[in-house]
Amino acid sequence: MKNQFLEAGEIVNTHGIQGEIKIMPWTDTPDFLCDFKTLYLDGEPRKVLSARVQKNCVLVRLEGVNNVNAAMVLKGKTVSIARADAKLPEGRHFLADLMGLEVRNADTDEILGILTDVLPLPANQVYVVKGEREYLIPAVEEFLIETNVEGGYLRVRLLEGM
Repeated sequence: MKNQFLEAGEIVNTHGIQGEIKIMPWTDTPDFLCDFKTLYLDGEPRKVLSARVQKNCVLVRLEGVNNVNAAMVLKGKTVSIARADAKLPEGRHFLADLMGLEVRNADTDEILGILTDVLPLPANQVYVVKGEREYLIPAVEEFLIETNVEGGYLRVRLLEGM
């Protein structure tokens, strides 16, 4: 069952004296978080008054957080979004939905293992698959043949010697 909320970042600091918080996003791009009218902290909804990107972070003003002291209390908290509010392009998936999927060899239908981690490397993401051995599979279309979240599996094509 898919979670109603998805973890999307961490509050790493405050910004200024007006209560703005600095969020380190766990998303493909920081501006993805700027599209949400509501963020969730400890499962509680918080209305977003403003959001903007600064370098690789997002600066956010939340309703009820009006000064630096109120913002400091939030430091270290995980920020979540409602799955229903998030719109992804066709063929894209949340990493939370991919974790734990069974990974199969597209050529032999052999089960290689379970997707346990995603490494965010500079060129592209790399899927870590653990089974009888560990596989590091680049998350690019040459290797990813089919992603079936509902069916609970990924089909991948391996290079010889991989």
